[in-house]
Amino acid sequence: MPVDPICNKTVDEKTPYKSVYKNKEYYFCSDTCKNKFDELDKSVIRVRRSLKDKERISFGKLKREVINPGICTLCGACVASCEVLEVVSGKPALKGPCTACGVCYNQCPRTITTEKALIGNIRDVFSARSTVPGVKGQDGGVVTSMLLYAFEEGLIDSAVVTVKSDELPWKPTPIVAQNSEDILRSAGSIYVHSLTMESLMSAIKRGSRSIGFVGPSCNIDAVDKMTKSPYGLLHMFMRANILKLGLFCMDTFNYDGLKSYLEGKGIPLSTVQEMKIKKGKFRVMTESEQEFPLSEMDEYRNGSCTVCTDLTAEKSDLSFGGVGSKDGYTTVLARTGIGLELFHDAEDRGYIKIEELGREGLDRVLRQAKAKKVQMYMIKKRIKDGKGL
Repeated sequence: MPVDPICNKTVDEKTPYKSVYKNKEYYFCSDTCKNKFDELDKSVIRVRRSLKDKERISFGKLKREVINPGICTLCGACVASCEVLEVVSGKPALKGPCTACGVCYNQCPRTITTEKALIGNIRDVFSARSTVPGVKGQDGGVVTSMLLYAFEEGLIDSAVVTVKSDELPWKPTPIVAQNSEDILRSAGSIYVHSLTMESLMSAIKRGSRSIGFVGPSCNIDAVDKMTKSPYGLLHMFMRANILKLGLFCMDTFNYDGLKSYLEGKGIPLSTVQEMKIKKGKFRVMTESEQEFPLSEMDEYRNGSCTVCTDLTAEKSDLSFGGVGSKDGYTTVLARTGIGLELFHDAEDRGYIKIEELGREGLDRVLRQAKAKKVQMYMIKKRIKDGKGL
């Protein structure tokens, strides 16, 4: 005798209350139990309807990102949500044609599918550029202009920034900027780790009480932990206010490796005017622009970047990056109330120009953020292939 899957009562096969789910017939003792069971099918239909106008995602994408790398949990969420999936030899597999509805992909606990999961909490998004004469920072110079605004308006008394070494070309040197000239020196990206925490502690010891801090997610995370953890050095030091300006970051490289790579291409570091990572290419500007596949630089990539999943510095007050905006503009993610207020005030006082970041631009940020989030899933595959970390 069949058993009602809702109330676990034994029922007669001749019961009028029946439903078919995933090609299997189920029997119920009453209309109430049948309706409860049928709600699951309705939920699947609702999810499919909500995904209909979004990116079409087939089971093949789930297979490439989760199943093949070996990080599938075998929880069965994908199989439970689709009638053409089953577990074969310990792995989810198709047993019929896939309609690319995306339901299975969006149920998997290993996929990352929401904006918050990809780029953290945000209050608003913008595209902006500097309006300050002489500012030549990368992607619009907005970080430099925000620091100049905060310094000149008396909102900060110093800033922890990174400049290029005077002795070694493109060697990062963290400093405590206390004037506009120091801030202007920090314009542009340097794709090498900078020991900014020492400069932050130095600024506090010197008596700075309102500090602008610029760095990628790993440095922003350090400040966040030092100020919020009960064991953090700055947790009880309430006299120091730190404005966190985070930089989008996909990769950083070992300085000696970066130097060796470029010199191997016939490019001395002393001749490089600008470096930029964009669309999978490492672009170097000397007297002309040259670009190289980013994959060629994997061996010089810092090990910490291999396991980092934060593209957009999610714990900052404001995040800045070139992804998503047109040339000459910076994408800005305002995360906190103070960050959003300062950003608008900087525009009101003529330091920056703000434009709307359209849906297409934000989608590019989300795609890039996802690429960094899921790179952790490929570690097992890289080890298996003998490439190590």
